[in-house]
Amino acid sequence: MNLMRPRPRAAALLALCIAASAATSTQAHAPDPSLGGALWAQNQQLTFRWRSGAEPPAAIKTAIRNAANASNATRASKAATFTYSASGASPIGYGPGATCGVNGIGCFTRTAPDGGFTMWLREHGRVFDWGTLRWCQMVANPPNGCYDAETIALDEFGHIQILAHHVNYSDDRDYLDAVVQTFSRTKPKDGWNMHVYGRCDVATLQLRYDTTSATAKYSTCLKLDTTLTISASPTSVAFGATTTLTATLKVAANDAYARLRGNPVSGRTVTLQRRAPGTTTWTAVGSMAAGSTAGTYTTAVKLQTAAEFRAVFTKPSGEGLVGSTSSVVKVTVGSCTTSCPLSAPLRISGDR
Repeated sequence: MNLMRPRPRAAALLALCIAASAATSTQAHAPDPSLGGALWAQNQQLTFRWRSGAEPPAAIKTAIRNAANASNATRASKAATFTYSASGASPIGYGPGATCGVNGIGCFTRTAPDGGFTMWLREHGRVFDWGTLRWCQMVANPPNGCYDAETIALDEFGHIQILAHHVNYSDDRDYLDAVVQTFSRTKPKDGWNMHVYGRCDVATLQLRYDTTSATAKYSTCLKLDTTLTISASPTSVAFGATTTLTATLKVAANDAYARLRGNPVSGRTVTLQRRAPGTTTWTAVGSMAAGSTAGTYTTAVKLQTAAEFRAVFTKPSGEGLVGSTSSVVKVTVGSCTTSCPLSAPLRISGDR
């Protein structure tokens, strides 16, 4: 029978992990819980080497390097990066010397931000109470029931970042939301060879380390309120003159959003709407262009009558942001004195 086994870490960190998980919401489909302890610096470069006397075989070395590259490529945040170097500060070992507990197939320690980390993988063929460990990479034709060493190493790199085990629904239907799991799956179960961080892994990495830029997408495992403001300059114009509307979109300043609170949000669609003062019906003017500073959007409007404006950000698909609508700004217009048209339509600057 194929068993899914936990990978306990070093004893001192096991208690830390349990305590941290207990203090975190256990809502399924929430971001991963976090371990206790300090964070690495944003984008801190961590180097690893093979542990002397306990070097992994070539196939496992390749799997670990691939896992490090996968962590770097899919972290979608300013979390630490991992790079192999023969003189790296942090040792990764393989074999019977692993400090992984009685039934653990992989384990780690972390001492951020200055003490480095360790990782161990147990040896292929080790006999446990639950059965014999088979690494898929160590077999020419990987059989059902083997563990993918790259997946396990990526799980451990996630722990080294700060991630604790994801909390799943009771039926595990959300298992693919995270690679950092209490129980690893064996071939051919869904997720047995998961080589990217899941969306709820990424959510916590973003909360703890921030996104990479103002245009970067937020994990769909998050549900972040946004704030949208609008201003006009000037707020009073001569007949036929132009005012510039500027909207500013940010993640709400909620302490629960950690490093994401108050982030400017660029590269999204913000729509400018207009109505006549004293009316209730809004008309879309169009999408606002990117402003000169992060999170800002602008539109220049030529006016012949007074108007009220607001900006609207609709919740985007495939991203963990909530939509928002700005307050209203009014722009007044002076009287026409010469060559007055019979009607005074709104014109966007640049219209012919």
